[in-house]
Amino acid sequence: MDIKIYIAPENSWCQQLRVWLKKKRYSFEVLDLDESEMARDELLNKSNQMAIPLTDIDGEIIIGFLPDKIEAAVARAKQRS
Repeated sequence: MDIKIYIAPENSWCQQLRVWLKKKRYSFEVLDLDESEMARDELLNKSNQMAIPLTDIDGEIIIGFLPDKIEAAVARAKQRS
C-alpha cells in the first residue's frame, strides 16, 4: 500500500493529518507543496484543484482531513494487496 500526502506545513489540517497517520502507524510519503513545484503539479493532476491536505492511497484521492474516509481507503487498499 502506497500513501502519499500533499501538504503545506503551516496548514493546521495538514499538521493534523500527519499526526493522525503517525498515530495509526501508517507509513506515508510527504510531498511539501511549498518546496516542490512537481508536487504542486501532481496535486493539480490528481484533483484539478489546490485543496489541501490531499491524501493519495494507491490512487484513491481524499481531499481534506477525513479520518473515516482514509480508514476506508486503507482497508480497500489492504484487500487489494
